[in-house]
Amino acid sequence: MISFPNCKINVGLNIVAKRTDGYHTINSLFYPLPFHDILEIVPANLFSFSCSGLPIKGDKMNNLVVKGYLLLKEKFDIPPVAMHLYKNIPMGAGLGGGSSDGAFALKMINDLFELQLSENEIHQFAAQLGADCAFFIRNTPQLVKGIGDELTPHKLSLKGKKLLLINDGTHIKTAEAYHGVVPKTPTLLI
Repeated sequence: MISFPNCKINVGLNIVAKRTDGYHTINSLFYPLPFHDILEIVPANLFSFSCSGLPIKGDKMNNLVVKGYLLLKEKFDIPPVAMHLYKNIPMGAGLGGGSSDGAFALKMINDLFELQLSENEIHQFAAQLGADCAFFIRNTPQLVKGIGDELTPHKLSLKGKKLLLINDGTHIKTAEAYHGVVPKTPTLLI
């Protein structure tokens, strides 16, 4: 089974407060874009995860694709899989590529092994993977609050518009980006 996890942009991002758990409370509008990674998951005799495309640093077992598989494996008797991720969405660019990969892995495993999880149930698993993961379950424009887990559909459409994404190669971890921000409530909320 092959899927094409896409990225997203934040149409406005307000960092409203810093929480005691290290996360920040945000107010934003996430909008999905048609810029993709490629994820393949097939049944296998032994579990494996490989990747190509843009180099992914760190332990492969910490990848959200792997974590998504392991999360569902804890709850369901699913067999091993071979997973391959072609990474095209730049990491550390605020586009949510890793979160998308993890969310799409959950949806694919649900379909592949006919787990019959509802969209809401998959959404709950995705929220356990990471703050932005749940957005990619519905993968439509949504107002985002909380740590990225409170989602409300929005009617924004950018169809017919042109968007230019520029990546100069700078990689910024989310925690690092948020660290220097002084949270405040804006006068106009999205």
